[in-house]
Amino acid sequence: MQAFRAALLRFADDRSALYEEDGLLVVGPDAQGRPVVRAAGGYAALAPNYPGVAIEHLPGRILAPGFIDLHVHFPQTDVIGSPAEGLLPWLENYTFPHESRFADHAYACGVASVFLDELQRNGVTTALTFCTSHPHSVDALMEESQRRGLRMIGGKVLQDRHSPDGVRDETEQSLIDTEALIRRWHGQGRLGYAITPRFAPSCTEAQLRGAGELAAQHPDVWIQSHVAENKEEVRWARELFPAARSYLSIYQDFGLLRERAIYAHCIHFDDDDRALMRDTGAAAAVSPTSNLFLGSGFFDYEGADRIGFKYGLASDVGGGTSFSPFHTMLAAYYVAREGQTKPGLSLSPQHLWWQHTAGAAQALGLDGVVGNLQPGCEADFVVLNPKATPLLARKTAAARDLGELLFSLIVLGDDRVVERVHITGGAT
Repeated sequence: MQAFRAALLRFADDRSALYEEDGLLVVGPDAQGRPVVRAAGGYAALAPNYPGVAIEHLPGRILAPGFIDLHVHFPQTDVIGSPAEGLLPWLENYTFPHESRFADHAYACGVASVFLDELQRNGVTTALTFCTSHPHSVDALMEESQRRGLRMIGGKVLQDRHSPDGVRDETEQSLIDTEALIRRWHGQGRLGYAITPRFAPSCTEAQLRGAGELAAQHPDVWIQSHVAENKEEVRWARELFPAARSYLSIYQDFGLLRERAIYAHCIHFDDDDRALMRDTGAAAAVSPTSNLFLGSGFFDYEGADRIGFKYGLASDVGGGTSFSPFHTMLAAYYVAREGQTKPGLSLSPQHLWWQHTAGAAQALGLDGVVGNLQPGCEADFVVLNPKATPLLARKTAAARDLGELLFSLIVLGDDRVVERVHITGGAT
């Protein structure tokens, strides 16, 4: 076993933050030999229970759960910061041409390595990611994630229409490839597979129907897609599927809304859509830097909490502008303050942090597994330095309570705050 002494941040079941100024985190194998959190709490109370266990003292540091990115595109690592008038022109002019390069397996492997470097450098230890329509893009991501011991969920994009040569796939073969990839990667160590229609307008009814059938055959895999991100996209989806009540209900009609189904954006919703998310157990990946960058709109936190469906935070790189969870949390704060039907909502720093850790784990159906530092959770955690920059050091030194401390990190923090990343207990 290993033990670490520092300030300790974790979360209770009611979303509230639990914080120990002088905490102890004990990591050791569970009954199956997997590194998990064995104990977490105050140092004075816990330390006598572990005589002989070496304790690494990290004064001035904070131990916190590894961040979870609930929606990110690994092939778009190099698309960050590409200017466009909106979502659809951005896809046409930048994203699709770049993703076509992933026909080259070696190129896919190279980007996968850079992508995972960026996630880990920013303290992200679990991600739900889109690959491209090329099956070997999944292999590239999974092979590298497995080598690093990461908990990673990904899937081959399905897009058999309204897509250019180089990224458009063929309906029947795309489903055959998806099933083969599920069998190859899902449940291999810490890896999981996600059935991945790009978005409804890019998929024929036959492809969506096939995706739903695969989801029924494999109830423990994830599903991921996009919905209601941009008003022009919503209009297009309604034209293509006129029988559907709403854009979201297209996915319901094909059996693609359920537990472990994560839909990015979920902006242009009504209360019937929100109730459908709640009743099916699907969750929203809130992507504020992407939504602000592309001018798509604002996630309605008030509506989500009033109706009661699950959500968590996501970078949405490359529409999103940063891999940093701190930047994403700050953007979510802006969205809550300015972009609501009832303006002036203020998300607490603790709630913002929860959305990127334990809340995202709950959305994935992995609460109690990742995103927290309660006993039994996998030992993915970060060591944060609240004095990583001179200005941050001044601000955090003046913090009067946990809210002020976390908010200082959210507003002023970046990858420099992440001093170490531990994947199942091992430092990187």
